[in-house]
Order: sequence, then C-alpha cells, then structure tokens
Amino acid sequence: MKARFLLAALALVAAPALAAPVEVTRFHTPESVTALGRGAVSVVAATGMDANSLETRVWLQAVEAELAALRFGTATPGAADAVAEVRVEREVQRTERQRGPVSVGVGGATGGWNSGVGLGLGFSLGGGPKSRVYTRLVVTIRSRATGLSLWEGRAENVENEKAKAAAVDQAAPRLAHALFSGFPGTSGATITVK
Repeated sequence: MKARFLLAALALVAAPALAAPVEVTRFHTPESVTALGRGAVSVVAATGMDANSLETRVWLQAVEAELAALRFGTATPGAADAVAEVRVEREVQRTERQRGPVSVGVGGATGGWNSGVGLGLGFSLGGGPKSRVYTRLVVTIRSRATGLSLWEGRAENVENEKAKAAAVDQAAPRLAHALFSGFPGTSGATITVK
C-alpha cells in the first residue's frame, strides 16, 4: 500500500505542467473567405513592430508555417495575393503577496495555579510575488490589391512567467497553431484550444 502511494506521489511530482489554454476568436464573411482563396500570402510585421528583431521573426515564422500547412502559397509582399499582418502584444504582470513570508504570534494565559506564555512563528512557503505573461497574437489577412481585410483572428493566453510555455519559442508556434486550427473558423465565436 505504501509503495503504491509513493509511486502515485512521484508520478504527480514528475508530471510536466500543462500549458494554459489559448482563447481564439476569428472574424470573416463568406465573401471575404472566397476572395481570400488559397493564393500566395506574404507575412509581415504590423505597423509599429520591429520586423528585424529576433523575437518578431519567431512570431512571423510561426504564422508562415501555419499558412503553409493550410496550403497557402508564399511570395514577396509586392507579388503576393494577400498580406498577413502580424501583431504581438506581451506583458508581464506581477501580483504582490497579501502577507509577508514570516508571521509571529504571541499569546498568554493566567489564572489559578497555572500561567503561561506562548510564542508562535509561521513561515509562508508560497514563494514571492507571482508573475504572469499575457500574450496576444493578432493576424489580419488583407487583399494586397484593395487593402480590405479578408480574415482577422486573435489568440490570447496567460502563462506563469517561469513556465516553459511562456518562452517565445514555445508560445509562438502554440498560439499560431491555435489561431489557425479549423481555419477559417466560426466568425465571431471565441473558442478555447488546449
């Protein structure tokens, strides 16, 4: 019995932490999806993003990989049928602890033949402040000829800052895959992708 309990406890400790789910919302019309077709798409950083940064390149490559998996062609921005603009917003938020890590309590009692004083010391094992990474990937696919939006989608997720899934090289392919799963998706519906 003790051996089974020990094995179960070890399995829980050894189990990897699961990545947080991704919330996905897409927008399109039947006409815009028809106009989009499966032509060549150029993937570019949205205005305001540094297209030359290594982090941005990771996100652009993740979106390119998903579009290629959907059998969209690739082309330079001037030759593509459509342009996929990629915007990424990442923010680390820290939640402060409500109480300090150490607490001290004093108590006493007197009366009759007995009296006493007690002292208690407590330690919080919860660690320091918790930091979470909020990530939002937004992709807008526009017609190169008209500039009109043909498909828009956003994928959002929150991870513990120390989790492997919060690292850009892990988050980018996961959010891009969630965003394009079931493409084009139900317009206006928010789904959760695990």
